[in-house]
Amino acid sequence: MIHVASNISHGLLSIFQVAVEREASDIHLVAESVPLLRVNGTMAELGIEVLSEGEMTAFLAVVLSDQARQKLEREKNLDVALALPVGGGQTRRFRANFFIASGELCACMRLIPPAIPSLDWAGFPMPLAEKLASIRDGLIIFTGPTGSGKSTSLAMIVDRLNREGGNRILTVEEPVEYRFVHSLNSLVTQREVGTDVLSFADGLKYGLRQDPDVILVGEVRDRDTAQMAMSAAETGHLVLTTLHTRDAKGAISRFADLFPQDLQKDIRSQLALSLRVVVAQRLLPDVKPDAKRHLALEVLWNTNPIASGIRQGKLESLDNYLLTGKEEGMVSFDESIRQLLRAGKITRKVAEQNVREPSMLTR
Repeated sequence: MIHVASNISHGLLSIFQVAVEREASDIHLVAESVPLLRVNGTMAELGIEVLSEGEMTAFLAVVLSDQARQKLEREKNLDVALALPVGGGQTRRFRANFFIASGELCACMRLIPPAIPSLDWAGFPMPLAEKLASIRDGLIIFTGPTGSGKSTSLAMIVDRLNREGGNRILTVEEPVEYRFVHSLNSLVTQREVGTDVLSFADGLKYGLRQDPDVILVGEVRDRDTAQMAMSAAETGHLVLTTLHTRDAKGAISRFADLFPQDLQKDIRSQLALSLRVVVAQRLLPDVKPDAKRHLALEVLWNTNPIASGIRQGKLESLDNYLLTGKEEGMVSFDESIRQLLRAGKITRKVAEQNVREPSMLTR
């Protein structure tokens, strides 16, 4: 659902302009509070006056349809994609969440890059991207905290599959973020939850009847979506999705925890068969406060020992395989962070805050 607005107040328009100029990732607007930006992971005030309730209400009236405003009033939360003018004749897209807190109207708006970034810009290793794009079926999970670049990584891999041709690609997102361009002998259809389809699970259910080779599921949030994702992966489709967890091991635990306790043994067995790889991500600050953050990765390939650990619920054993499975493509966060530190890209303090074993940094 994209709402294009051209008559936003000058005060709010200036916020969006500054956010774009400073390459902010998020804009935070709260009625009766000062607007803030998140720039390279850090919150910063803009030096702009407090936004009034009237200004926020007027903003809603401009950017949202009557139906969307009614949904926000009814459910107290609303996810939408917005296209807003940012000056100089430009229009930029935002992923916006409107919500109510302490009775006040609030919004968190994430800037969507105008084009899918390059692997080099994102710091995503080319060999890993090529290996992921070579997988023809099964489940690929990207995981990490909010703002760690999961959606961007998904888009970069799917874009490679689109550009190589010969693929029928379906995405189910809430909302649709990156737009994929037409590529020879490929077809991409993007469905937005709440507008084009009722739920992620429905998008997967009906998507299987649309002759897909590749299915991008924006996020696995519930049992139905998780079950459909595994079933699609088992029946010859490549399914890429995201979870919100701290690390790769947490993604496997979280996936199983979406189901009742009495079903988890069967789900772990099914996951052990359908899972191909978990890629966990973090964005760590540069040594310079205002510089672009650096991508740290943990990569867990579903080898036979990993699959056995998943089936038996012995997830603590996965940490050891991450450390000893380098020849099989495994990468631990500790090793990835150690490499960033050795390259002089992050400070030792940041490194120590993000590794499991600080002694790893001195090896």
